[in-house]
Formats: sequence, C-alpha cells, structure tokens
Amino acid sequence: MNHNVFTGTPTNPVDVKNRSISELTDAMLTTGSQGRKLAESVQVWHNMLKEDNLTILMGLSGAMVPAGMRKIISYMIQNRMIDCLVSTGANIFHDCHEALGMNHYVGSHLADDEKLYEHGVDRIYDVFAVENEFRNVDHLISDFAKTLEDRAYSSREFMYVLGKEIARRGGEDDSIVVSAYNHGVPIFTPALCDSSIGIGLTIARRDGCIANIDQIQDVDEITQIVERSQKTGVIYVGGGVPKNFIQQTEVVASIMGVNVSGHDYAIQYTTDVPHWGGLSGCTFDEAVSWGKIAPQAKKVQVFVDATIALPIVSHALHEKIRESDRLYPVFDWKEDNGLDILRYGT
Repeated sequence: MNHNVFTGTPTNPVDVKNRSISELTDAMLTTGSQGRKLAESVQVWHNMLKEDNLTILMGLSGAMVPAGMRKIISYMIQNRMIDCLVSTGANIFHDCHEALGMNHYVGSHLADDEKLYEHGVDRIYDVFAVENEFRNVDHLISDFAKTLEDRAYSSREFMYVLGKEIARRGGEDDSIVVSAYNHGVPIFTPALCDSSIGIGLTIARRDGCIANIDQIQDVDEITQIVERSQKTGVIYVGGGVPKNFIQQTEVVASIMGVNVSGHDYAIQYTTDVPHWGGLSGCTFDEAVSWGKIAPQAKKVQVFVDATIALPIVSHALHEKIRESDRLYPVFDWKEDNGLDILRYGT
C-alpha cells in the first residue's frame, strides 16, 4: 500500500476492555474530533509536568465550584500541577462557602424559579444554594476585611490572608484558598468586585473599612511571575477575564522591555467558538499574532464542557504522576510587592 506524507498514522478505534483512565486517554490519541483533543490535552499537560524550570498558570472561569470541581482544583494545587491560579471571584466565594461547612445542592434546571425565590433558594443551572447562607458569608468576608490594615492589597495578597482566615476557622485542605495558602500557590482574582467577595468588601467599605484591592498591582505582580520564569505554560478552564489576564502578561512584559516570546504551552477547555470574535473562544493561533503564545508552543484547545473534561483529565494525570518529582517554582513575595523565584524545588 502506498502512503504519502498525510497518511502516516492510521486511526485506531477504541475497544472496550478493563483499563485505567490514563490508558483510555492514551488510546484516544489515535481517534478523532474532541475526544482526541481531550487526550492531547492530557499529553501536553503531562509534558508540562516533566519540563524543567516551567511555571504553570491556570485561568478558572464559569461556575466550576458549584458544579463540583472544587476538590479537583485543590488537588492540582496540592500536587503542583499548577503554580498560579487566576480565578473569578465567584469561584473563590463558593469555595469559601463550602470550606465553612455549607453546601450546594443537586437541583434541576426545570425548577420553578419564582418558587425557588419564595423559598430563598438560588439556582445555578441545575445546582441550588441557600441565599441566606450566601449572605452570611458576605458578612463574614466583610467582618474579616475590617480586621485588615488600612492600605491597598493586591488580590493575590488578599487571597493569601483570606486563605489563612478560612484555615483558622477550620477550613479543610481540600478548599482552594486553604490549599493555596498551605502550598504557596498565589491566587489572583482580577475582577474581584464582580462577585460576592466584592459585595462583602462593599459592606465593609460602607462601615468605614479603608482596606482596598489594587487591581493594577495584580497586573504588575502576575507579570513579574512571567518575567522571572524561564518558561511558562497556561491552562484555561473557560475563558473570560482569567484567560486574558494571564494572556496579557506577555504583552505587558514586552512593553516593559523584557525579552519574552509568548507562553510555551497552552491548553484550553471551552464551549465557546472563535467565529463570534470573543476572547473565550479565540484560538491560540490568533494569540500568536499578539505575542501572547509562542509560535512553536505546544498547544491544544478542547471544545468541551469543563465539568466533563476536568474529572477525566485530572484522574488521567493522577495516574501518570504518582511518582512525580516535578521541580516547581518557589515564590518569595517582598514587602515592596516585588517577587523572587527562589528556586525550582520539590
């Protein structure tokens, strides 16, 4: 049989048999469509974890914590599958809510929303939550903010002290903010005001609290992470503000005169598509034109619901890195908001 340059690797149908999740994703590498892309994302992420002197940044958007993805993100922090998290404020608020012993509930997207409102129940698609419990956490955050120094905090610094407070209140290590506090992983929330944490801070401001979140300091701090890293990889769950906040670090660094060439690895799980022109669906190829992604980067975008992708990908990686001795960055944040990466260690 004659072959040309395009027909070197035949597809290989997946057979049904006893195997691990990572063996299944390996088998999916020779299938097609988003199944193969999902398998390629596991491969690229695993390669990142084997790379020396690499810093991995994750962007987290969408209602991932209410949908049950919280412990997966915590696991990734604890096992340094990521080194920096950029999240919506909402995901962190919901994480604090669960860390303090409250719950989200299995609901239905077909529920009568007027009846839910009458019973004080909020709906996030097919997940329910109790509004009064949310408001209690709003006030807890407000009361905590009132104990802070009257100065500006980056969201990274605020998330650190919030994680410390949640841990003090008995929050378990499977909390995202507590895991990040315990394991030295910075969390940035660049749109913090667009969340219930922002509501809590607004309550505190009305009560005379002067402590404030400096979102421009956020831009500086996360850009320093990229400037001081030899190589970077990015992983986006959804898109939105977290995605662009990480992407623009390469642009900011280059404007500041730092010799950067774009992120070296890139993965995204999204349900958005490129042809609407929005950032959440734009391709990594497009990002090359901005200098945000390196032309030679190992990159894969998976068009999939992240609540399907994350459990599969995390379990596959869990199986692959059981004996991992990854060298991850150890950050040292200075009082003047400067950053040193002390070393890459285990």
